[in-house]
Amino acid sequence: MTTVAAYAAPAAKAPLERTTIERRAVGEFDVLIDIKFAGICHSDIHQAREGWGEAIFPMVPGHEIAGVVSEVGRGVTKFQVGDRVGVGCMVDSCRECENCKAGDEQYCVKGATMTYNGIGKDGEPTQGGYSEKVVVDENYVLRIPDGLSLDVAAPLLCAGITTYSPLKHWGAGPGKKVAVLGMGGLGHMAVKIAHALGAEVTVLSQSLRKKDDGLKLGADHYYATSDPKTFEELEGTFDLIVSTVSASLDFGAFLSLLKTRGALVNVGAPEEPVSLNLFSVIGGGKTLAGSMIGGIAETQEMLDFCAEHGLGAEIELIDAEQINDAYERVLASDVRYRFVIDTATI
Repeated sequence: MTTVAAYAAPAAKAPLERTTIERRAVGEFDVLIDIKFAGICHSDIHQAREGWGEAIFPMVPGHEIAGVVSEVGRGVTKFQVGDRVGVGCMVDSCRECENCKAGDEQYCVKGATMTYNGIGKDGEPTQGGYSEKVVVDENYVLRIPDGLSLDVAAPLLCAGITTYSPLKHWGAGPGKKVAVLGMGGLGHMAVKIAHALGAEVTVLSQSLRKKDDGLKLGADHYYATSDPKTFEELEGTFDLIVSTVSASLDFGAFLSLLKTRGALVNVGAPEEPVSLNLFSVIGGGKTLAGSMIGGIAETQEMLDFCAEHGLGAEIELIDAEQINDAYERVLASDVRYRFVIDTATI
């Protein structure tokens, strides 16, 4: 066991505070990672404040982890000391079910072990990346290519794969019209990735205040959803809409923007149930779908793709003592576009 410094929420809705936690001893197939940077995801806030249901406290959030290997177990073959690595939203799964064998570990039938707010196979709660070090089985560790600096790579471990996976699955590419709903931590990466895949990209945002940024990041068009004319002008336009927002939507209005047999895929997760008139799906043979992160192999594919195309997150680097302020700023949409903690300040 190793004692490390961390920032934890001691209880639901309580401010995060500096503390210490225990990391398990490095096992045969484990990798010890010195964490250099940890992204702040809206999911961290949902969970630390129990927006998605009962959670485990004290909680060390953080599933956008980038660092350097400092020790490996004797059975480890994939990594060595000094390697640049990342850890995303999960740190284990059953490895035996149909989904795990298909490379969809995030949909493990028995439930993947999440990086924090989960229970590991040892029965202990998992703790995330707002900390100095983490121990992870080598099969759930990603290699960060040399072309990506660790600070801008960290958010790719959630925001990158969460948007890359549905864009790939629903065929974003040349000749396809793709809309990204929401221009935040997830949305800005969706724009970059969809553009790099060759799609014609439109941003749908509440206002036009981030329009210059959106066009700079690769969007071809930018519309305000607060303007009713947007829905008239864009009716029947898109092959694919990726919704990155975690607020409740008028799904009928957004489904009307799809072409026949188009898909609206949700990666943002509102805390409240949503309502839907099914005729808005039936009428055009449309798909309303969801997507959650990606498997380990696909996450590595995403990292390699981002390195090849020079895609890192747009970040604001903060000290650990600024975490609580950063949470409030995320909720106020006051970040362009991802807070990343310099874990040397923990």
